[in-house]
Amino acid sequence: MGAAVFFGCAGIAFGPALALVLLTVAAEPLRVIVLVAGAFFWLVSLLLASLIWFVSVHLSDREDAKLQYGLLVFGAAVSVLLQEVFRFAYFKLLKKADEGLATISEDGRSPISLRQMAYVSGLSFGIISGVFSVINILADSIGPGIVGIHGDSPYYFITSAFLTMALVLLHTFWGVIFFDACEKRRYWCLGLVVASHLLTSGLTFLNPWYEASLVPIFIITLCTGLWAFVTAGGSFHNVLKCFSCKQEDDSRVMMYSALQVPFED
Repeated sequence: MGAAVFFGCAGIAFGPALALVLLTVAAEPLRVIVLVAGAFFWLVSLLLASLIWFVSVHLSDREDAKLQYGLLVFGAAVSVLLQEVFRFAYFKLLKKADEGLATISEDGRSPISLRQMAYVSGLSFGIISGVFSVINILADSIGPGIVGIHGDSPYYFITSAFLTMALVLLHTFWGVIFFDACEKRRYWCLGLVVASHLLTSGLTFLNPWYEASLVPIFIITLCTGLWAFVTAGGSFHNVLKCFSCKQEDDSRVMMYSALQVPFED
């Protein structure tokens, strides 16, 4: 039973992310590099947030339960803000890298677009964030023990898996929106990304009241996904073309130059 719960929850949490990596990232070396580097940036932000929370806890009264809960909320907010700061730093780094790749390329264009880097960096933030949020839960799911035997919710593992899946997707969507907002200097979009990230993190404190946390988080995920889809240039017409699997006829006329290379004798 423990193995079934482990593999089932792991599949729910990381199945979509694994599919995205295999289908859109693994075959491109530059995308793999962006993916790994993005995970490193997120880890640095987590390290700094952990240090701030650790110091604040040790400087406070550990016997005060309300104070410790407040410090936990404070640590979560600091972690969210640091993640967004490092997302911006990663954007600046990738922007410089994009300009450098365009300079050394033969046609003057970078082999990977900024939108592709935004998508991959968001996916990397989501995957590493999901791993750190659910790895201990998956380890406990193997056993021994039964969740809910003392009156607690028996849906703890599967709810955590769905929350992790939503978090991975949200980071991917946030990455696309954030990079586009930085590129076009749309500061209100940056504010909405940070606010939705703070809201999502705050909703997790409602657990184990899962109806109050899981449903709003998935609504935020759906709305953010639609926003990222439009930001990336998607449209309803493109979706219909994708599902119809029809290829449009190319009615363009190709012009050839009258100049020809003379044949060698």
